[in-house]
Amino acid sequence: MNVPLTIHRFSIEPVDPRRFASLCGQFDENLRLIEQRLGIEVRNRGNHFELIGDPAITRSAEAVLRQLYRETRDNKDLPLDTVHLYLQESGLENLSESLQHSDGHKPVVLRTKRMTIQPRGPNQQAYVRSIQEHDINFGIGPAGTGKTYLAVACAVDALEREQIRRILLVRPAVEAGEKLGFLPGDLSQKIDPYLRPLYDALYEMLGFEQVAKLIEKQVIEVAPLAYMRGRTLNNSFIILDESQNTTLEQMKMFLTRIGFGSTAVITGDITQVDLPRGTRSGLTHVIDVLKDVKGIGFTHFKSKDVVRHPLVQRIVEAYDRFDSRQEQEQQQRKERRDDR
Repeated sequence: MNVPLTIHRFSIEPVDPRRFASLCGQFDENLRLIEQRLGIEVRNRGNHFELIGDPAITRSAEAVLRQLYRETRDNKDLPLDTVHLYLQESGLENLSESLQHSDGHKPVVLRTKRMTIQPRGPNQQAYVRSIQEHDINFGIGPAGTGKTYLAVACAVDALEREQIRRILLVRPAVEAGEKLGFLPGDLSQKIDPYLRPLYDALYEMLGFEQVAKLIEKQVIEVAPLAYMRGRTLNNSFIILDESQNTTLEQMKMFLTRIGFGSTAVITGDITQVDLPRGTRSGLTHVIDVLKDVKGIGFTHFKSKDVVRHPLVQRIVEAYDRFDSRQEQEQQQRKERRDDR
């Protein structure tokens, strides 16, 4: 049965023309995005709003608009991607409930000298809390969910508060369709492109010059996974990125490097394994091995947690549906063969 459309009216205070211009966006693009995502109509004159649509959704949309208006304080602009993130983290059906952090936890905020990072949505919040509470943590899910970026933010936060002495950023040097031998330079230069996402996050949070100084002093170390063998890492924050491309032996080797006073975060996407065919991923294996071990945190991200362009979320979901159909068809073919 169709729910009758209603007009939901409200006003937002205090009245500040600059802030309302930021809330609406250039050519009202922010309001148009809200209309598109929630299936409602948004009208406004100054600080007076009319929302036309399903009553439950219009009430939730009011909560979103009020929260977004609060974001415009301190002369802050409100870009379109921020509006997208607020809508996305709310799950659309339970927007106001999500925006009030209904899980009962105080929102986590990470502060570095250059910027403040606030994890978006309940899964990112749970991920950062898990990193702060456990010595070993796994962040598993599709690209664009903030796994690596938030891990680096936690590492920088811990370094600036002197909880650790150094940061180690580690990645397996696995060829993802391109042959390392054809890349110019020595091994270090060949590996650098694979570590670029880690560098980019550091530059954003610390600045290029500060990162260069810390690398020179070996406070920050960026290295391929093979260089970890034989080491014991104390008082460190260690991030293993792209861990789906580790072998079983490499994953065990990495996890047994961790010493006293250290935190390790292992991130990966089990749907994007670049290992040779027939080689099992160390990440998929370790999920089964350590899932019941106390003191280890697991956070599983889904397509709804993607915080990049809205199309990225739809692409991830389309691949998930395709893979699911492929698995079902393979299972059906197997069952038909078994029946013969």
